Amino acid sequence: MQTYIADIAAHVGQQVTLRGWLHNRRSSGKIHFLIVRDGSGFIQAVVSKAAVGDEAFGRADHLSQETSLSVTGTVRADTRAKGGYELDVHTFEVHGDSHDYPITPKEHGVDYLMDRRHLWIRAERQAAILRVRHEVINAVRDYFNGRGFILCDTPIFTPAACEGTTTLFPVQYFDDTTAYLTQSGQLYNEANAMALGKVYCFGPTFRAEKSKTRRHLTEFWMVEPEMAYAGLDDIIELAEGLLTSVVARVLDTRKAELAVLERDTSKLEAVTGHFPRLRYDEAAKILQDKGLPFQYGTDLGGTDETVLSEQFDKPLCVTHYPSDIKAFYMKPDPERPEQALCVDVLAPEGYGEIIGGGVRLDDYDLLLERIKAHDLPQDAFEWYLDLRRYGTVPHGGFGMGIERCVAWICKLDHVRETIPYPRMLYRLYP
Repeated sequence: MQTYIADIAAHVGQQVTLRGWLHNRRSSGKIHFLIVRDGSGFIQAVVSKAAVGDEAFGRADHLSQETSLSVTGTVRADTRAKGGYELDVHTFEVHGDSHDYPITPKEHGVDYLMDRRHLWIRAERQAAILRVRHEVINAVRDYFNGRGFILCDTPIFTPAACEGTTTLFPVQYFDDTTAYLTQSGQLYNEANAMALGKVYCFGPTFRAEKSKTRRHLTEFWMVEPEMAYAGLDDIIELAEGLLTSVVARVLDTRKAELAVLERDTSKLEAVTGHFPRLRYDEAAKILQDKGLPFQYGTDLGGTDETVLSEQFDKPLCVTHYPSDIKAFYMKPDPERPEQALCVDVLAPEGYGEIIGGGVRLDDYDLLLERIKAHDLPQDAFEWYLDLRRYGTVPHGGFGMGIERCVAWICKLDHVRETIPYPRMLYRLYP
């Protein structure tokens, strides 16, 4: 019966069969040490001539990196071994040879590794990142499902832009019609919220920004909750709860992966309770007082976000940006209409915005005015205007990019490692 390395602790003293791949190999006299991985973890399999015989021992000495094999042996606890267990091998069987595997233990350049991303994800560090990503996604779903939110899928093909037309990927649709890959499920999610109260969508989104920063992908995954009868404080509290819940979940269940990544978990353990808040006006003054070339009325740049967030040991909420630099659907602050009822949540340690959201414009006349001011096609938004014609209510939500969240939790230099096959400005292969 097949056993997985992740469950090996339950089989100490028992004979088990592991099926996987040879990650690495070294020899010492009459013993071969095979580092075997099976997708769930890594373990050292000890092959001795006395246990397997001369022929099998000789063959083990010539196994190459990433050969697929089955190993059968007895599980032994060993505090000196990585993971705390080893396998004393009785027999092994090779399923598929691997010759001249291109990613060796030596150093390789990023482009070289990205061209071989389909193989690079087998590496221990990359596998650890993808397991953390899996945990983040599960934690997100559990957070919303446990609070009465309904998952509502939204279209990937859309007839118009959500946040302006300059960052859209056009797609040829039927009958010479042009569709666009979605930038966000938010607009449709607003309609879902009017039907179901509290909803979220979770799927791929696309931005055709010609950006090469370490925080940008052209295809990424985003979770977007939306709530009827919600104000800005409700939205911020939901975002705080989501991030603290996700971080706590990863700390609890992915200690081994964080150790592989050499993550300083004390930084993550500080992510509890309410987050500090700054209004845009206050943030602008801090930046200007520090001598940064920040112009009031512009959006925060990456350096600006880093300078602001590094003053705190937990995520920072920046609210009330100028309406002119926010999307057409953002609701103005009734007390200061030149500012929007919005929030960006900036991750600490220089990771910038990971959540952006706010209160949606629920006034029909003002929304129509904003659509026209942004040169958006009114006919494509008639269905969206219907939400204001038929029982409009205050409502709002946010979007959280999974890749940026994972990059922060894992403390990665670039978001390209947070998704199995990243799509970037000059990266469409493999």
